Amino acid sequence: MTTLAEVLAAPAPTTIDDVVERLAGVEAALPPGDGVAWFVTLYAAVTRDVGAAMIPGSFRDPDFLLRLDLAFAGVFFDALRGSLASPPTIPKAWAPLFDARATSGIVPIQFALAGMNAHINRDLPIALVTTCEAAGVDLAAAAPERADFERVNGILAATEARVKQQFATGLVGLADTALGEVDDRIAMWDIGRARDAAWVRPRRVPFAAARPSTRRTAGGSPGRCAAVPVPAADGSSGGGPGRRASAGACGG
Repeated sequence: MTTLAEVLAAPAPTTIDDVVERLAGVEAALPPGDGVAWFVTLYAAVTRDVGAAMIPGSFRDPDFLLRLDLAFAGVFFDALRGSLASPPTIPKAWAPLFDARATSGIVPIQFALAGMNAHINRDLPIALVTTCEAAGVDLAAAAPERADFERVNGILAATEARVKQQFATGLVGLADTALGEVDDRIAMWDIGRARDAAWVRPRRVPFAAARPSTRRTAGGSPGRCAAVPVPAADGSSGGGPGRRASAGACGG
């Protein structure tokens, strides 16, 4: 069986199909029930749908969009490589997912959204900066690129809604009694708003400030709250170590 380190050591993807294949390799290399794998399932689904939409004439600047998608995936793969280091070097935005990945009592949709929150709030601004610099694009005046970016928002929102339904059948009814405010935050998290904020963020701070691996996510609440174990029917948490990611940690 191919190890995660071997999967991540392969040459960098150069197409959307390559990214999907790499994500499949990552998922296969992770142990059953790993919380990171649940995020990878969601990420692979949205990446496939973006790739399917990239037909000739469908976007104004498809080369920029491809570069951005490849850079975006690359930042996540870098975070995975960091998790394998000794000692691990995990970006702060990814800590809620990586710290709780083996905690019992956390349902798949919570893991998936914790990962999506970190990937968009931290990784996307970094990918935007590196892609704009490489392509010579001024983010403040990038009208064609922004139009394509917003079109992708709609694709991702539709895919996320479908996959969330597959993951979370029955979760809302359970969480209404078990998670309270945490469930409200999970339900209100919106992929389009998160991506819009990621587009604006590099323009509010110097480009270099978007790069450090230790940058804390600006939308840390959904990621931290998503890692809260769901209490069992008897009222127990179902996951002792996971109690450190309690509702009190929702502030980031």
